[in-house]
Amino acid sequence: QVQLVESGGGLVQAGGSLRLSCAASGRTFVTYTMAWFRQAPGKEREFVAGVAWSRSTFYSDSVKGRFTISRDNTKNTIYLQMNSLKPEDTAVYYCTGGSGRLGMNDYEYRYWGQGTQVTVSS
Repeated sequence: QVQLVESGGGLVQAGGSLRLSCAASGRTFVTYTMAWFRQAPGKEREFVAGVAWSRSTFYSDSVKGRFTISRDNTKNTIYLQMNSLKPEDTAVYYCTGGSGRLGMNDYEYRYWGQGTQVTVSS
């Protein structure tokens, strides 16, 4: 069993930055594909960014060039550095992981955190 705990959310003005963290339990973290999804009010959950065990990364078009995902296997932690934030980035951000491929669909991931709120004011 893997537990994921997110932190780092908050309120920021448009153009500002935040860094989200996700700490994972379990010895198999290093082999897992990890990702961030988000869900805005009234919208479906969407893929934001992912990082494979090989450290290859993939981003949604909406955040490419603004967000950076990374992982520190010595700390069992992944990060999402979010720069140039926009009001449309407002959402609950979820950390997720699994043993499958780096995909954009939420059903491809087995473990989920409780989410952390990010609010970007205009």
